[in-house]
Amino acid sequence: AARAPGPLRAFFLRVSSRRGQHVAAVATARKLAVLIWHLLHKGESYLWARPALHAKKMRELELKAGHPAARGQKGAAHAYNLKSHRDQERRWVEQAEAAYTRFVAGWSPRGSRSGKVRTGALKEEQR
Repeated sequence: AARAPGPLRAFFLRVSSRRGQHVAAVATARKLAVLIWHLLHKGESYLWARPALHAKKMRELELKAGHPAARGQKGAAHAYNLKSHRDQERRWVEQAEAAYTRFVAGWSPRGSRSGKVRTGALKEEQR
């Protein structure tokens, strides 16, 4: 998710610039796990998926699983063979990444939790 263009990559880059790559990798993995849970729970498909790439990967899995090869026919994964189509999908996902970056650009970081001033209310004795 950190290498492929899209909103998850923008999230990874934003967190890694503040906290480092190790923390960003864990945060992105958690975000991905929550995202997958929501998609499975609601029965939806991922909004920023690249259809031609998905069809190609699914066809490769089908062939590895033993499905018959259909040579000489253009299947659903044929669009991935066209460089213009791949580039168009990649630009589309890069635009989503840029939109996410613009969306979170105005967010201000919270700061460290250790810098908060404690009131001592927990230590007060009850009268």
